[in-house]
Amino acid sequence: MDILYLLVPLSVILVFAIGVVFWWALNHRQFEELDEIGQSIIDDKDA
Repeated sequence: MDILYLLVPLSVILVFAIGVVFWWALNHRQFEELDEIGQSIIDDKDA
C-alpha cells in the first residue's frame, strides 16, 4: 500500500509531462502537412 504514495504522484507527473510535450508539438506545427511528406517519397520528383 505504501508504494501507491510513490506511484500515484509519479503517474500524475508523467501525464502532465506527456501533455506538455503534446501541447508543444501542436503549437510548433509538428503535425501539419503530414501527407505531403509521405507523398513526396512516392512521387519521386528527382527523376
